[in-house]
Amino acid sequence: MNLKRLKAITLKEFLHIGRDRRSLMLAIALPVFMVFIFGFALTLDIDRVRLAVWDQDHSRTSRDFIREFENSRYFRIAGYSGNYAGIQKEIDKNNVLMALVIPRDFSKLILSGAKTPVQLIVDGSDSNTATIALGYVSGVCRNYNLGLVKASFSREGPADPAPVDLRARVWFNPDLKSRNFIIPGLIAVIMMIIAGLLTSLTVAREWEKGTMEQLISTPVRSGELILGKLIPYLAIGLCDLLIVMVMGQFVFSVPLRGSLVLLFAVSCIFLFGAMSLGILLSVITKNQMLACQVAIIVTFLPAFILSGFMYPISNMPKVIQAVTYLLPARYYIYILKGIYLKGVSWQVLWLQIVLLSAFAAAMFILANKKFRKRTA
Repeated sequence: MNLKRLKAITLKEFLHIGRDRRSLMLAIALPVFMVFIFGFALTLDIDRVRLAVWDQDHSRTSRDFIREFENSRYFRIAGYSGNYAGIQKEIDKNNVLMALVIPRDFSKLILSGAKTPVQLIVDGSDSNTATIALGYVSGVCRNYNLGLVKASFSREGPADPAPVDLRARVWFNPDLKSRNFIIPGLIAVIMMIIAGLLTSLTVAREWEKGTMEQLISTPVRSGELILGKLIPYLAIGLCDLLIVMVMGQFVFSVPLRGSLVLLFAVSCIFLFGAMSLGILLSVITKNQMLACQVAIIVTFLPAFILSGFMYPISNMPKVIQAVTYLLPARYYIYILKGIYLKGVSWQVLWLQIVLLSAFAAAMFILANKKFRKRTA
């Protein structure tokens, strides 16, 4: 490895990036755009669920029960209905997600201490939202039942305390905000896309412009050429990482509990591997348009769907779970969540760091060998 030749290739690539302002603007603007879009639009928090009510009892007891839903931040009473036809109409129009049907003898059954059936009609077309909303309804009903039990105890005299006193404490994400784990995962997706897109065009551009023959005729070795092209884009990738981190901290209030040095060190390894993959695609395709299209398929879709960013890997079929072990985004997201939310050190994350380093080394070696074959 000749440092002078490496420096010359690196300066050449920096000059090219400076002249190609559209690519430079894309590299800076795309992360900002994606963080805003995904950060504000993508959320797994479900609140203010629209609820319709058909109160057939019209009693003080039924109104107290409805008030439990009104006082909950998870529900919003969207309207009252007088029959099933009205409920169906509201659900068909997507005006409400669920409807609560209170029977005529609700207060009578409650006061007598008997079991009181209450019907809940749920729009199950969005199964995930419906499942979460059902859990919220169960919570409201438990609180209402607990209030009835306490009122009964106060009338009949003191009772023995409950044998089990469960006191839950949530670690790492006490408010259970989905943004706190979406933003760290989003960093991995953005870095993967940026790294793959930018570097996938570098070698292909040289072939299209006819300058690759001139580079081949020089004493520059393939490893020096690839590394010289990677370094400028690695610097851009780290700038993008800093931008996303600042936005996560000050726009979305996502805490960073771990080491900033460890985060940047691991990010360098990840970016190096992702950019080596982009170089490999550029060497194979020799066409900027084709390289860009392949890079999007290879980087965005796996990083978004199969990395554990959106969907738990444990819920995927066994075959797909095996495929995820080949994706660097899987390990990077695991590391990011550990550093961001748990503040863990490298002693906990060493296996993921080793696997990420192995992927980076494998991609660089493969890109180097493929480039030699193409230029031989």
